[in-house]
Amino acid sequence: MEIKKICVLGAGLMGSGIAQVCAQAGYRVAMRDIEQRFVDGGMKIIGKNLDGDVAKGRKTKEEADAVLSRITPLVDLKAAAFDADVVVEVVIEVMDIKKKVFKELEEIVPAHCLFFSNTSGLSLTEIASATKRPERFIGTHFFNPVPVMKLLEVIRGYDTSDETLQIALDWGKKLGKDCIVVDEAPAFVVNRILCSMINEAFFVLGEHLASPADIDKGMVLGCNHPIGPLSLGDLIGLDTLLHVMEGLHRELGDKYMPAPMLVKLVRAGRLGRKSGKGVFDYAKK
Repeated sequence: MEIKKICVLGAGLMGSGIAQVCAQAGYRVAMRDIEQRFVDGGMKIIGKNLDGDVAKGRKTKEEADAVLSRITPLVDLKAAAFDADVVVEVVIEVMDIKKKVFKELEEIVPAHCLFFSNTSGLSLTEIASATKRPERFIGTHFFNPVPVMKLLEVIRGYDTSDETLQIALDWGKKLGKDCIVVDEAPAFVVNRILCSMINEAFFVLGEHLASPADIDKGMVLGCNHPIGPLSLGDLIGLDTLLHVMEGLHRELGDKYMPAPMLVKLVRAGRLGRKSGKGVFDYAKK
């Protein structure tokens, strides 16, 4: 199967990043979100990324303009998806919302279209059950920031065909990603390990064993991590982290119980960098 057009559903940090790398690989891209302000924001993120590449000599101005020319920002779902070869879904991490989106897509996309979900840890098999093409449904989990991070987790659902898996792997390689193949399990591989580590840092924080800055410093200097776990949680979004931990807890038991301090911060609206405050206060920086 030849992929010519990709529809990306979601224009936030992840969606815009996926749209950018697809356009950089030569694909035509429709980037869709539910409101014009979100779409405009996504295009602004892409433009800023490309300007940075030009400033650092990684792209010429002509190359950056060519990438932008291959991305069409849209609000109308039908206009974005009706002729897509692949739809990459990057909507909020709520099962019912994802199912609703794919049910709507079934009435729009061509029969050959593949469905790729960028869920951070929800069941691909359950999401695919809302479609008429579970064999053409697969998880493609990117990492933030998408244009920089090299890894792509490719996750098979129960009905995912070998052909769909191979197409997704070839596509990931064309995007410049190194892929790992994962059989479906709660939070897959990377997030199951990573989010559990970050969650443990919130247990440590709640027990007042050290200051937030010293917890992060300990992991950076003691384990050679590029960023501390609390700062990373703020970067990911504490609400997103909580969603993942709640899913792990539900599926795998009390070993993965969300830390009370994490729950408290989310309830307080301190979601991390995106809200201006999380563990740390970014309004002061």
